[in-house]
Amino acid sequence: MIGSLQIKDQRILVLGAKGLVGSHVVSKLKEKGCKDVLKCGREHVDLSNQKSCNLYFYKLSIIKQINVVFLCAAKVGGIVANNENPVDFITTNLKIQTNVLENCFKYGIKKVIFLGSSCIYPKLAKQPMKESYLMTGELEPTNSAYAVAKIAGIEMCKSYNKQYNTNFIAAMPTNLYGPRDNFDLNTSHVIPALIRKFHEAKENNTDVVLWGDGSSMREFLYVDDLADALIFLAENYNATKNDCLINVGFGEDISIRKLAEMIKWDVVGFEGHILWDTSKPNGTPKKLLDTSKINKLGWTPKIGLLEGLQETYEWYIKNR
Repeated sequence: MIGSLQIKDQRILVLGAKGLVGSHVVSKLKEKGCKDVLKCGREHVDLSNQKSCNLYFYKLSIIKQINVVFLCAAKVGGIVANNENPVDFITTNLKIQTNVLENCFKYGIKKVIFLGSSCIYPKLAKQPMKESYLMTGELEPTNSAYAVAKIAGIEMCKSYNKQYNTNFIAAMPTNLYGPRDNFDLNTSHVIPALIRKFHEAKENNTDVVLWGDGSSMREFLYVDDLADALIFLAENYNATKNDCLINVGFGEDISIRKLAEMIKWDVVGFEGHILWDTSKPNGTPKKLLDTSKINKLGWTPKIGLLEGLQETYEWYIKNR
């Protein structure tokens, strides 16, 4: 359902404000002239701790009513981290979502933008993946714990909307990348991992070993575009009692092999060899979102893949 809200006139809380998505949401809000933006990071509150979260929201309520919350805080990681630490991913995210949404309802917050992930959809879902494909098949096992937590978050938003007439929106972005990303090889997602691996191989004159055979197809969205989309949804979209889920993607995908070649040649300028370790998993074979719902509302991404990769690499060089 379409709705109208002037974001610059609202008191806004960004949870996870120092993370990849949250920090870009804060920057975009400032660009739009928002003057009343509260930035919340781990140093302010442990959102996974119920007492800590309750006290934080109580103190905020005494000062002034919050109108819009961007729930960007989450425990995230790449295929290695998800596969090796599933308990951490499911329990931490369930706690954060439960605590935050409960307090948003308790203190009458107008609108909440909950951030999920495209991994909520079945591993072998028909492509591109529509919102209606949720829970129609088995999940990718390497990140199923994280996916189940995010599916629970969607159901929480839907349930609050149905029972209490709240306006909790569940935005599902595709794979993200951009400046301020996590470049730790043990916990990073594919693009920052590839950028770091190729850069270090170039410095050390070594080959690069990558997981799988490179055949998996992935869609990537520049994080600035996602931040813009989330603010767009806050201003122009309302959840209903039966529908809170909306995809946010780029609209095109690329094989991991082609992505690796693009980063190798066009971004980093690495001239060594890529060695594919086929003993390691590829993950979901194809994962492309159907974004017709948000496109019909009037939003489309602006940053192309090569431009976004080059800007991400420039940031990495300056900040590593």
